Amino acid sequence: MSSIQTLNKITDSATPTKEFFSRYFNEPISYPSNQVDAVVGFFKNKGFDEVAALSVSTILLQQAKVDQVNVFELLDGLKKYNKLQLNGLVAAILNANRSRLSKLGYKEQDNTAYVEKRNILY
Repeated sequence: MSSIQTLNKITDSATPTKEFFSRYFNEPISYPSNQVDAVVGFFKNKGFDEVAALSVSTILLQQAKVDQVNVFELLDGLKKYNKLQLNGLVAAILNANRSRLSKLGYKEQDNTAYVEKRNILY
């Protein structure tokens, strides 16, 4: 069996270098499961889809770790926002963590009643 295993694993002199660079930007990141569950659950309860909740939670957990902020305090601060305010905040957070070449946005409904619209004669 050992001969079969060595046949499946092709090695050359560049193998250690390839393995080093394949892991170069992949620093392992871990979070306590209770924090992950709390953040994902918070966004799912606010009406976010499963994938969207996971994406936003990942970014919030990363940023909380960088800023050395307790995730539960962050969630307590987010509870005061309504759904529309939370969507705007999430868009701003995601834009801050994206490339400058692409940004997320949303269209706001223009409910302004203009005077000119009422004075048109046909």
